Amino acid sequence: MLYAITNRRLFGDGEPERRAALLQQTAIWAANGVDFIQLREKDMSAREQVDLACAMMAILRQTHSRTRLLINGRPDVAIACGADGVHLPSAAGELRPGDVRNIFQFAGKQPYIGISCHTLRDVKKACEDGADGILFAPVFGKVIQHGDGRSEELAGTGLAMLREACRLAGPVPVFALGGVTEENAAQCLRIGAAGVAAIRAMHQPASRWLSLVPR
Repeated sequence: MLYAITNRRLFGDGEPERRAALLQQTAIWAANGVDFIQLREKDMSAREQVDLACAMMAILRQTHSRTRLLINGRPDVAIACGADGVHLPSAAGELRPGDVRNIFQFAGKQPYIGISCHTLRDVKKACEDGADGILFAPVFGKVIQHGDGRSEELAGTGLAMLREACRLAGPVPVFALGGVTEENAAQCLRIGAAGVAAIRAMHQPASRWLSLVPR
């Protein structure tokens, strides 16, 4: 399975151009069979996120795509736009899967709930809490570029820990995230990952990615 995480800032400086480009990318993802899109635009207001998510959902419906849209950390936005669910950060103080299901229950909906995990303890907790999917990161080391020009090297957990995370998660699908490329994605799948997730790399034509992921 393929999991795309949005970052409209990869599309230039102007907000209208960024939005248009992200919607165009949404159509490409849908046409190429990407399984999940996570709307992760934390600098946007709730109103802006709803407007953008509604436009993305319209594209998915028009194309009759099976792609599911998840909203990062905002069940209110997800309900307002009719998204398929949410993705929850792992930080302390964030909503848990049970909280989200209670919120969606009032809307008469059953959400898909994903959660970020960085340790095996996180994976165990996510499964106990009833998560539907796990993003395990960072699998491979990568360099993070900050807005002030600083760069930070983030060490990866490695394939051995990813394998153990997949084993521990059991039937809950685990997506490998963090430094995943077209070259190393197959390694993640061979050791048990249900799919791969990416931000920057997935904002490229997905055809080569699709060849790596069995359907």
